[in-house]
Amino acid sequence: MNADLRTCCGAGAPFDRRQFLRRAWNGFGMLPVMHLLARAGGGTHGALVRHHAPRIRSVIFLYLDGGPSQVDTFDYKPLLQRDHGKPFPMAMEPTQFNENGNTLGSPWAFRQHGASGQWVSELLPHLAGHADRLCVVRSMVSDFSEHTNANYFLHTGHGQQGRPSMGAWVAYGLGSENEELPAFVVLNGGLIPPGGIDNFHSGFLPAQAQASLLRMRGEPLANVTPREAAGAQQRELELLRRLDQATLAATGGADPIAAAIQNQELAFRMQSAVPELFDLRGESAAMQRLYGLDSDYEPTRTYGRQCLLARRLVERGVRFVELTCPDTGHDRWDQHSKLRAGLGDNCRMIDQPAAALLTDLAARGLLDETLVVCGGEFGRTPFAQGKDGRDHNPFGFTTWLCGGGTRGGLAHGSTDDYGYKSVAGAVTIHDLHATILHLFGIDHERFTYRFGGRDLRLTDVYGTVQTALLA
Repeated sequence: MNADLRTCCGAGAPFDRRQFLRRAWNGFGMLPVMHLLARAGGGTHGALVRHHAPRIRSVIFLYLDGGPSQVDTFDYKPLLQRDHGKPFPMAMEPTQFNENGNTLGSPWAFRQHGASGQWVSELLPHLAGHADRLCVVRSMVSDFSEHTNANYFLHTGHGQQGRPSMGAWVAYGLGSENEELPAFVVLNGGLIPPGGIDNFHSGFLPAQAQASLLRMRGEPLANVTPREAAGAQQRELELLRRLDQATLAATGGADPIAAAIQNQELAFRMQSAVPELFDLRGESAAMQRLYGLDSDYEPTRTYGRQCLLARRLVERGVRFVELTCPDTGHDRWDQHSKLRAGLGDNCRMIDQPAAALLTDLAARGLLDETLVVCGGEFGRTPFAQGKDGRDHNPFGFTTWLCGGGTRGGLAHGSTDDYGYKSVAGAVTIHDLHATILHLFGIDHERFTYRFGGRDLRLTDVYGTVQTALLA
């Protein structure tokens, strides 16, 4: 490294690449972080915006893209079974395809589990073993019945493209506890949801808050393996540093430039962190079997690997981890037809890995400080679409939470006798977001970002923390 670079970095003697990057991080790369510290009134790395004592350090969001059926998984309705095949007795709202048929009872049996007596379908035998840990919200509602808008709403609190994802809000407010990994990671099982990667975007927040997508096939991250010798890469970095400094000086330290620089530096550090993260040879054979990595069903193996990586990520201080699903050949959790085959395979894919994640987190003492959230953008109709499918239903569906200060064994709220609409204890998407931020120690009404002349927030002007869900 030449003398000019040593001088501008405040160094009095030559130093190696690792020292160079560490000093660069503490220089121009810290500009966005200093902006956060100023907004939050102080704090340390990884604890920048806090309004009260936090209950959690991380969230793992098991996102079930397409809308899983509540009446076939956690919301048992005896009348639905009794009236199977009869005309549906309630007024029907317009549906996506308006091919509404008769009442469709669940093809699967339900049974109560645990001391709490949680109702769980036979589709989910492994998760049923965690009945007393699950906080099952059976009264979720959404404002949208079409995938793209509903996905934006679930992820960003707004039904249109362009707003920051909830993971980005968390990353912006709290940062990562690990300087070698981003705060917000999406483990892409293969299916990017309708609405695309804007579901994971930073929107108007600084660019470093957006998700890093890691693939389950091939190289997890583009160019994570260096393509040139160490000496050549070091020379490139030295040149980039000089160019970056000149650009920062010319722009007065503009946040977009500083954010891009920070992302470049993080990408360099990830060249060692990501391969180590994905190397599962240090996990015992018993642990890999627990997650289903030896399953004869390939989607279970993929999802098991995702769940195991999610645990490894929160262990390493990543704040928000989201899992998208592998492709089971049934168009996601969107069973407009062939309900038995589609939902059966989807549940087979996630049941063992998700249950293993809860077991593993609890055994390591991580479940108390990690919130696991599982659900989709809406639910399904209790009447048939055609003969053997279910259409979209945003009026009453199920999401379950586990750990992170939630009440295990709770079945919160209820839908009507057919599982169609929420009738008690309704929880909105904004309520869910407010509650997640609350568990992070953040007051959703005070956590804002000035954009377009307004102080915007994840929950817009809505949302109530659902204290009934908390222990």
